[in-house]
Amino acid sequence: QVQLVESGGGLMQPGGSLRLSCAASRNAFSIGVMGWYRQAPGKQRELVAVITRGGSTNYVDAVKGRFTISRDTAKNTVYLQMNSLKPEDTAVYYCYARLNSGVPYWGQGTQVTVSS
Repeated sequence: QVQLVESGGGLMQPGGSLRLSCAASRNAFSIGVMGWYRQAPGKQRELVAVITRGGSTNYVDAVKGRFTISRDTAKNTVYLQMNSLKPEDTAVYYCYARLNSGVPYWGQGTQVTVSS
């Protein structure tokens, strides 16, 4: 079992920044991939960004150049730095972790609202 605890969501004006954090309860050595998904009202959950244990990253086109994912393996934590936020970034953001065995885990979600 892996527990993922997210923090850092909230309300921000367009153009602002937020940083999401997700701490995993399990040693990062057993986790192959960590990342973030989001789900806006009435839409399907979509991948935002993922990072491997080796540091390779992948982003959805909509956030490239604005969001940065990083990982601190010593702290079993993944971060999502979100800059130049837009109203369309409004969603519930879910932390994601996939063990080396392929088993996926999800956090409880944190709300991000971008509005003036």
